[in-house]
Amino acid sequence: MDVSMKDKFKRIVQLYDDMIRLPHKTEIARELRDEEDLFLLLLYSDMLGLPNPVFYYTLELYPYIVEKFHDWHLRMGMEHSPLDGIRCC
Repeated sequence: MDVSMKDKFKRIVQLYDDMIRLPHKTEIARELRDEEDLFLLLLYSDMLGLPNPVFYYTLELYPYIVEKFHDWHLRMGMEHSPLDGIRCC
């Protein structure tokens, strides 16, 4: 089997990327989770009593985000959904 130089180079780059990323994997995951938590807070802020100037535009996102809502409110330390319109538990 003759492996082309292009495939070898791709594997070397992938290995290098994995070596660089591995020590920071948990930090990256935590940062991504924090960004998602902030986004969900902004998305549901109007329902929580905080003014949201782009509420009309974020309404389109609710059907996609409602699946993640349960995990989010548990991560935020709320045992039950704080919103009347969304009953997840």
